[in-house]
Amino acid sequence: MTVRRDFQESARCRPDLVIGREELFTGARGQLASGGSVLLHGPAGIGKSTALRALAEEYGATARTVLRCSATESESHLPFLALADLLGLVLDEVSPRLPAAQRTALESALTGRGESSLQRDGLALRLAVLSALRALAADGPVLVVADDLQWLDPASAELLGFAARRLEGTPVQLLCAVRTEGQESQEYDRQLRACPPGTLAVRLGPLTRVQVAQLLDHRGHGGLPRSTVREIHRTSGGNPLFALELGRALADSPTPPRPGEPLPVPTSLRALVLSRLDMLSVEARRTLLVASAGARPTPALLRAAGRENAEAECAQAAELGLLATEPDAPAVRFAHPLISAALYAEAPAHERRAAHAALSTAASDPIERARHLALATTGTDPEVAARLAEAAALARDRGAPSVAAQLGLLAARHTPADGSPGPEERRLAAAEDAITAGEVDLARDIAREVLTRASVPADRVRAWIIVIDTAGHTMAEVDAVFPQALADAGDDPRLLALVHYQLAWRALIVEGDFTEARQAAAHAAELAARGQDRRTELLALAFQAQTETLMGHPEAPRTIKRALREPQDPRVACHHNGAGSARFRWLVMGDQLAEARTTVTALLREVRRRGSVESEVHFLRGLAETELRAGHCGRALDLARDSLRLARDSGIGETASAMLTSLAEASGGDVDRALALAREAVRHAEEDGDQMYLSRALGALGYAQLVAGDPAGTVRSLRRVRSLELGLGITDPARGRWQGDLAEALVRTGEVAEAQDVIDVSREHALRLGRESVLAVLDRSEALVRAARGDREAAVAQLTSAQDRLGKLGYGLEEARAAFALARLRGRGSGAAAFDEAARMFRRCRALPWLRQVEDALAAPEPEPVPGRPEAPAALEVLAAMERQVAALVMEGATNREIAARLFISVKTVEATLTRVYRKLGIRSRVDIVRLAAARRAR
Repeated sequence: MTVRRDFQESARCRPDLVIGREELFTGARGQLASGGSVLLHGPAGIGKSTALRALAEEYGATARTVLRCSATESESHLPFLALADLLGLVLDEVSPRLPAAQRTALESALTGRGESSLQRDGLALRLAVLSALRALAADGPVLVVADDLQWLDPASAELLGFAARRLEGTPVQLLCAVRTEGQESQEYDRQLRACPPGTLAVRLGPLTRVQVAQLLDHRGHGGLPRSTVREIHRTSGGNPLFALELGRALADSPTPPRPGEPLPVPTSLRALVLSRLDMLSVEARRTLLVASAGARPTPALLRAAGRENAEAECAQAAELGLLATEPDAPAVRFAHPLISAALYAEAPAHERRAAHAALSTAASDPIERARHLALATTGTDPEVAARLAEAAALARDRGAPSVAAQLGLLAARHTPADGSPGPEERRLAAAEDAITAGEVDLARDIAREVLTRASVPADRVRAWIIVIDTAGHTMAEVDAVFPQALADAGDDPRLLALVHYQLAWRALIVEGDFTEARQAAAHAAELAARGQDRRTELLALAFQAQTETLMGHPEAPRTIKRALREPQDPRVACHHNGAGSARFRWLVMGDQLAEARTTVTALLREVRRRGSVESEVHFLRGLAETELRAGHCGRALDLARDSLRLARDSGIGETASAMLTSLAEASGGDVDRALALAREAVRHAEEDGDQMYLSRALGALGYAQLVAGDPAGTVRSLRRVRSLELGLGITDPARGRWQGDLAEALVRTGEVAEAQDVIDVSREHALRLGRESVLAVLDRSEALVRAARGDREAAVAQLTSAQDRLGKLGYGLEEARAAFALARLRGRGSGAAAFDEAARMFRRCRALPWLRQVEDALAAPEPEPVPGRPEAPAALEVLAAMERQVAALVMEGATNREIAARLFISVKTVEATLTRVYRKLGIRSRVDIVRLAAARRAR
């Protein structure tokens, strides 16, 4: 497969702009930094040249001499051409330093003067290249950059390999790239043997779907729908060159591809991947066209479609590299997805229709038969439309909503304008399937297209609701839709119920008004009941129940029971905004972790069966949260990361998933990543105007800052949460569970009175709602307040009680935190058993960041007690309690680190407290405090 020069990247390429190759660059950088050589390899278009240029630009600056060559297939027959590229510009510099015979042979080879050849001057030429590189290296490091080694002329390749194998101990490094089709290919082995000993071979693999999206966005094709990006990834096989060419073709195309049809493949790529197609017989080519039109072609299917010699013709294609050879696999698989797409794109329209017509009778699956029938038919046909609608319903039942959406759009295309149901109704059903599949861009485009033509109020309102739904948490951007939707709804209670349900969400997300959201949801439920729309009624009741739960409203249990009454709608029962979800939230907040886990696991299983992407993202988060509460940090981290990957892939719930993953990372993973994810969630929530998730994201940030040892940052973040939730009307402390973290951070920063106020206010609500785990956490925090005020005996008793209650409730991580606080309070003087117990509990939870804190606490020096602690001088009476304690410990000779360990505060807090002490006492340093103590003793 030959890649033309006009496909290649620009000459300059920054490493930070090479997408999806972070791990590759880490390994290659380490190898180059240590003086080693690197060989990049992989298939055509995979990005070898881009990576090579980025690394060469980065490490070329550290070398005195950089030698470059980049071979082409058309010039590979010219002897010594690559050698001339490498050494031509330095020939005058190195020639005088070579023995005469070597100099003559090298100059003859590079300049073309004379009749030099490997056969005639073999040894002299080989030694000349080696000597030239050694001479250059004597003056400083040399970097040899060689791209497309597979096209090096044989003479240059032999000379370069000879020298490379003998450069050990010389500051000469090779950075090369070669095309290989597989990890074990003979070309790869040959090129690696020609490199210096210890060369690191790095294979470049395909990009992920998310990385392809980043690449397209970076190159100016970021406006493509996610569903199209997914198809680009599938068709390109993750190959960056192919993905970019497909993206450019789509951007230049006036009309997008029709549903169910492959992407348009530009002529440039067709020529690239179909260069061997002319070597096929006419019949074999027709067989491959039928295979390219099928979803899962097999020899049996091809024979049923009229290709009698399918096996022989497929074998011929496999010999040419067009099909993969898998003797044990029944399917006919193309060597690369792009070959199938290019072959289909190359065929005339009538031949494509003939292939689909043959497959419409040969395929055994009714969904496949319907799809092929649609693609074989032109114009409207009510019978074809009906069969497609039936196939869409079957795909929906099978949990394939994306397929259902495609079939629904095909059904709409073949539905006559006066059909019943009409084409717009079928398009809207397809849009709703697209939402279920997570293809929100496609759904929004369908709805907006329907709005340009539809005049029936029900169709228009349904389309408006889809536009609102696809806005997600950026609902503020579609504010103008609501008046239009209400106008189209008129006085129809069914249609009004749909709009008021969305208005309830708007009140919560945009306005941050829980009271208004609750009232709007209750009104929507009443309208839906009047219009006999049970589905909307159930959704509205579930939303009302969740709102009341977060508010700590006394009606919440009663509303949940109403939402769970029969008859139920199966589409709502497992919906992420349905009654099952409301019940799960109630269980989690009510400390019923085992039942909550069972509930959310069943919900997750069902939505996966149905193929509902948004609900899957939501329930993955719910299960992760449950595991986190139970102290299963490793399991929670895996689930949270799965949720975040799926959210980013679909563009659904990214803020919420980033927030939850931050909590999981801070508890059981990487604290720096936790901080980055929390800040990302805060930024997105602020940009979206989403008050509800802004408070959750700030809560995650505050927790990550606490784990990172930044209590001042925790106080800043969680004070904002406190203010936001007060404005939102959220009173249930089990919603975000940030109160204990804020109190602990306030103790560490010396603001003990405020910490006690947070505890008192939160305890009042927790007692009213029976939130036992919250009460235990608040007791743990209050123990720290008591310790800071000098009442250590009461603090130990309260911590011991809190630890015991948290263990009985099943909150493993919170129990371990209480044990750690108790160990720090008692100190190492009472033995290391308490710290060992805390470490054991954190290890059981796989709470690695917390385990490191235990290790740090054990490594910190233990302050030696000074007998007969002096009384504070009278001047110290002007100080606050925390300031007096710090000053008294300074008098004992304790360092700032020792004071921090004794008082369970940070070193920064000690420093800030001492600054206030100096100011109040009119002194300048801790030496002056010691002098005050000495003066007191003298009296």
